[in-house]
Amino acid sequence: MSDLFSSSSSGDDKSKGVDNELQEFLLIEKEKAQFQSQIHEFNHICWDKCVDKPGAKLDSRTETCLQNCVDRFIDVSLLITNRFAQILQRNAGGM
Repeated sequence: MSDLFSSSSSGDDKSKGVDNELQEFLLIEKEKAQFQSQIHEFNHICWDKCVDKPGAKLDSRTETCLQNCVDRFIDVSLLITNRFAQILQRNAGGM
């Protein structure tokens, strides 16, 4: 029975591995939630900007507006992502 509660180095290694896996899983889930939140906000903004009144079908003006809104959202997201990557790379190079 004492073997169950004794700490061995292999048990500690397994525990650390599980902790790292759990942290990685939680980080991924947090990123997914943030992404979903951004998509929801994006949908809300583009809908308010482009759709005057909902109908059975999108007219060409509304469709073009939504497409442009999506394109600008993607452009800004890529710009911000690339900028943060540059900052992180610069900070990592200085260490």
